[in-house]
Amino acid sequence: SSSDKPESWIIRVEQGFNLFATDFVIAILDRLYADRDYARFYVLETIARVPYFAFVSVLHMYESFGWWRRADYLKVHFAESWNELHHLLVMEALGGDERWFDRFLAQHIAVAYYFLTSLMYTISPRMAYHFSECVEKHAFSTYDKFIKAHGEELKKLPAPQVAVDYYTKGDLYMFDEFQTDRLPETRRPRVDNLYDVFVNIREDEWEHCKTMKACQVRGNLHSPHSTKLKDLPDEAQDEKEDGEDEEEVAECAGIVECAITATSHAERARKKSTGLYDH
Repeated sequence: SSSDKPESWIIRVEQGFNLFATDFVIAILDRLYADRDYARFYVLETIARVPYFAFVSVLHMYESFGWWRRADYLKVHFAESWNELHHLLVMEALGGDERWFDRFLAQHIAVAYYFLTSLMYTISPRMAYHFSECVEKHAFSTYDKFIKAHGEELKKLPAPQVAVDYYTKGDLYMFDEFQTDRLPETRRPRVDNLYDVFVNIREDEWEHCKTMKACQVRGNLHSPHSTKLKDLPDEAQDEKEDGEDEEEVAECAGIVECAITATSHAERARKKSTGLYDH
C-alpha cells in the first residue's frame, strides 16, 4: 500500500548502509589477515560480541525510564554475548591474540563499534539487528571457507578445553537460549577435535543470523525457554489461565517512539483489564 512506501524506502537505506559498512570493514580485514586465520578470528570474535551487550545496555536504559520491558530480549541477547565470548576464548586458546597489534586493533574497533551500535539501536532497532545479521552472515561464510580449506588438518588437532566445557559440560541453558529458531536441548554438538569446534562455531553463527532476522520484526523474538500457551497441552493451558497474568510490556522501537508512547505499569494494567491494550 502507499502508506508502506516510506517505510520500505527507509528500510532500503538502512540495509544499504549496513551492507556498505560491512563490506568495507571486511575488505580491510581481508588485507590485514590474508594468511593469519586465528588472528583474524580473534579480531572478528572480539568485535562480534559487541552488538549484544550494546543491545542489552540500551534495553536497560529503556527499562530504567519505564519505556520498554522485554525479559526475553534481555535473556536472548545476553546468551548471544555469552556464546560469542566462548568463541573468543577458543581463539585466544589457539593463540589468536599473541600479537600486540591484533589486540590493540580488535579492542579499539570494539569500543568504537559499541557506541555506533548503541546509537543505531537507540534510533532504529530494526537497522541495528540487520547490521548484526550482516556481520553474522560474514562470520558464517568465513568459518565455512576455513573448514572446507583446512578440514583434514583440523581433524588431527585436539579441541581446546574451553570448547569442550562450553559445548558438552554443565548446565547448557545459556547455549540453548540464543538459538531461538529451535527447541531447547535439540542441539548437542560433539567436540572430538578442532574440526568439530570450528563446525560448531560456524553453526552458532548461523543460529545468530536466524535470531537477528527474527528480531527485525517487532515483538517477534521469544526465548526458546518461554513456552507459548498454544504449545501447551489442554490441561496445562487451563492451569496457566487460572494463574497470574503475565505482565504487559510497553512496546516501542527507537528512543523517540518510546518517549512518546511511554506509560506506567498501572496504566498498562488498566488498559489490559479493560481490553484497551493494543496488541
